[in-house]
Amino acid sequence: MSAMLTVEKMVKVYTAHGSRVRAVDGVSFEVEAGTTFGLVGESGSGKSTVARCALRLVEPTSGESRIDGQALGPLRGRALRALRARTGMVFQNPVAALNPRLTIEQSIAEPLRTHTELRGQALAQRTRELLDEVGLAGAHAERLPHQLSGGQCQRVGIARALATRPKLLVLDEPTSALDVSVQAQVLNLLQELRREHSLSYLLISHDLDVVRYMSDTAGVMRNGVLVEVGPASDVLVNPTHEYTQRLLAAMPETPGAVPLHELRPDSTVPSENRILS
Repeated sequence: MSAMLTVEKMVKVYTAHGSRVRAVDGVSFEVEAGTTFGLVGESGSGKSTVARCALRLVEPTSGESRIDGQALGPLRGRALRALRARTGMVFQNPVAALNPRLTIEQSIAEPLRTHTELRGQALAQRTRELLDEVGLAGAHAERLPHQLSGGQCQRVGIARALATRPKLLVLDEPTSALDVSVQAQVLNLLQELRREHSLSYLLISHDLDVVRYMSDTAGVMRNGVLVEVGPASDVLVNPTHEYTQRLLAAMPETPGAVPLHELRPDSTVPSENRILS
């Protein structure tokens, strides 16, 4: 199986007030085509910085990343934008990620205007197709972000990330700002989209349950270092590194809690899917 994303010896050093902080320290991993790589760790462990360096949204201090075999480091200008069009990103705060002055249709159309020749009716048709794909009705197209719930805004974020038909999505804490029932709906949607479009995901999360449910492979970060990596079923059930063991031991147990994968949109939990009003 080929690698959709390769990160090799990634380092990111920040300098502030005369001090140097190694936010990312020699991280290497691969996201194989059609799979999900879950990167888990505490806040401040460097996992989001790794993702941004991998796409060169933040310039790494050293190291290399490749998308589908093509190195990002030498690319500039149009060439870099063209390669980025083959990726998408879903952010942690779905409301803040959307321009409050743009309608939902305009927000989804932004990457299409930047990276494709679609205009007029063809552009409008593609945005409506994307809304339908993420389970939102056409009536949402003319609304502003504040008129939607958090879960609906995240669906818009996913639609926008899918606009240019990428093969790699970076999911940066995509459900941490949502309540548990809506989390399950969004995660199930992401799973369905991955199967339907043969997508690869780099999932960033501090939630071990989310990473376990979504991921084929998992990596655990601590203080900028990838301390353990392997099949998610091994790393997050029978870890070998003592830090991962401590993370699992610290997870709260909630008697009677329904596992994420059992909270389906058609369950008794109210669903936001296809809300027309």
